[in-house]
Amino acid sequence: MQSKYPLMKQIPNLFTLLNLVLGCLAIVFILQTGETIVLLQQEGFSQVALPEKITWGSLLIFSAAIVDFLDGFVARLLKSTSEMGKQLDSLADVVTFGVAPGLILYQLLRISYAQEENGLDISLAWLLPALLVPCAAAWRLAKFNLSTDQQVSFRGVPTPAAGLVIASIPLIIHFQTFNLQMTFINKWLLYSIIILLSFLMVSNLPIMNLKIRDMTLRNNFARYLLIVISIIAMFTLKWFAVPAIFIVYVILSLAFKNRIT
Repeated sequence: MQSKYPLMKQIPNLFTLLNLVLGCLAIVFILQTGETIVLLQQEGFSQVALPEKITWGSLLIFSAAIVDFLDGFVARLLKSTSEMGKQLDSLADVVTFGVAPGLILYQLLRISYAQEENGLDISLAWLLPALLVPCAAAWRLAKFNLSTDQQVSFRGVPTPAAGLVIASIPLIIHFQTFNLQMTFINKWLLYSIIILLSFLMVSNLPIMNLKIRDMTLRNNFARYLLIVISIIAMFTLKWFAVPAIFIVYVILSLAFKNRIT
């Protein structure tokens, strides 16, 4: 008897599961931090030595984002989109772009407090706000799965976009991009990022879908402008390009909301 679901039709789901595997591996690396967190120099300046494995966790999240893009592309190529694939994709995204980035923020908050006197004894309560991110990601994805009006534009920032912004922070620190490492090891900035990204994910703000359905300038001006700015940013801002592109993405979505809805 011939199977109702041929193996070829399951290829996109295998990509989705690879996304999940990469997200789980990212969590493993993020939680395996090193012992040395802060270096105290003679001048009294504290320089953060970010545990290398958090950086590997970030790179795995970016790798998962590529796989996440490919599973949708492969599904359309093979004409094998399904409700099963939609649900599986959201479940994988919760882990990869919700839980893993949330744990990155958890660890960065620990490192931030470690710079203070008795900072290693900080109460768990001060670190728990990082878990707002996976909660907001789960809420956003559940809302997306239930909606029927987000083909042209999204309501709220997509979870992968928010997750990649967070994943870029350890890379900015590790590669000392524009000497911003100390800036991003600041608890108040980290709390602000948590609140802002969580709000943007669960909000109903009109955010443009990046799929180009036709080639007309009128219908895609904001998308084309974002592509040009993104290319310039990637060559000039290094890893800081990720949060910069995200900010431009949100601004353009709001500025051209009448054209993307």
